[in-house]
Amino acid sequence: MMVFRDLRADEIECRVNTVSEKGCSLLLYKDARCDMNILDETLGVTGWKRHHEVINGNLFCTVEIYDDDKEQWISKQDVGTESYTEKEKGQASDAFKRACFNLGIGRELYTAPFIWISAKDGNVALEDKNIGGKQKKTTWDKFSVEQIVVENKKIVAMSIRNNSLNKRVCVYDIRPEKEK
Repeated sequence: MMVFRDLRADEIECRVNTVSEKGCSLLLYKDARCDMNILDETLGVTGWKRHHEVINGNLFCTVEIYDDDKEQWISKQDVGTESYTEKEKGQASDAFKRACFNLGIGRELYTAPFIWISAKDGNVALEDKNIGGKQKKTTWDKFSVEQIVVENKKIVAMSIRNNSLNKRVCVYDIRPEKEK
């Protein structure tokens, strides 16, 4: 059975999800380049393949890996959603990333805790922005995963850095005290 390694902190990106006057929440994600690198690293460039197809108007990606023991290709497939910037490219990339999740690459991201960055602590710069006729809060601060500890495909510890302020803004650690 093929098991892919856990993601490293530098392979995980942070995306601002919601923003209010109290702060912002973050989501963790991986990009398609990360998946390609892990597939190449684990299987070699000839040990996997992918293809895209439209089914009922939706773009699907199938990722196949070669199983030497079974002497056959094993495939996983998923559908993508359009991105805000490049519709088709974003949909293809999203379908690929989802298919790679199905293979187990980065599945630990599904165990990420709720990440809240408080504005009152000065950890996030907020700005009013008119979006669709409504005033909404936004931030231009950039965040990154500074450190991460994954045990049994579950995130048990991590820290988040506000790169704009060069400051650690979130620490999560559920390990027993003796392991910290």
